[in-house]
Amino acid sequence: MSGLVENAIEQGAQTDPRSGDPKLQGRTYAIPFDRVWRGAVVLAGGGLPRWRLLKADDQRGVILAVATSAIRKHTSDVRITVGLDSNGQTRVDLRASIRDGRGTPTHNLKSIAKFIRALDREIDARPGLILDAASPPSWSS
Repeated sequence: MSGLVENAIEQGAQTDPRSGDPKLQGRTYAIPFDRVWRGAVVLAGGGLPRWRLLKADDQRGVILAVATSAIRKHTSDVRITVGLDSNGQTRVDLRASIRDGRGTPTHNLKSIAKFIRALDREIDARPGLILDAASPPSWSS
């Protein structure tokens, strides 16, 4: 089952700090890795409705999960990566891919956006703790 998550599947969506869509920019936090990691594992492990944890490897910073939509029951394989960026800040990115081939990329986008909003709440990420990943930090100027 986790092989499906590990491999890219056609109808997917993924985060990128340079994305023009704010929902697909992922997150960079001025919050320690361990706190962000624990929050992400809690959410992927059932803290979000219809999410199921498949595997969590804190050494690699990878969480594999399955998210199922409420109405049409489309299933997405989700890969969540949590690590440190080049400035030592905690970075979270996601890739969601439809498993059954019947869903749409919109389902994946919604799964990603829902997870990020929930993670912000779970780790109490106030505005000053959510950083703009596309801009260098103020201390590097």
